[in-house]
Amino acid sequence: MSTETYNPWTVVNLVFDHLAEAGLHPVLGETGDPAVPAAALLQALGIEPGRDDEGPAAPAMQAHLAELRARMFPEVQS
Repeated sequence: MSTETYNPWTVVNLVFDHLAEAGLHPVLGETGDPAVPAAALLQALGIEPGRDDEGPAAPAMQAHLAELRARMFPEVQS
């Protein structure tokens, strides 16, 4: 079985959005780096924390998505 990885910042974003939607007022950075506990949560779930440049925000993924948009929607200019 290969090691699964996931970007801890994606977890931070997901949890932050969920808490805000629940009416809470989360803050980022005022109480420490949120990626550290997010990485610990991933490890507790058996997933290896990945690099910050993995996932949907990765430059390679953004370039791929831009290519798909240009191909599928040529009339739309960026």
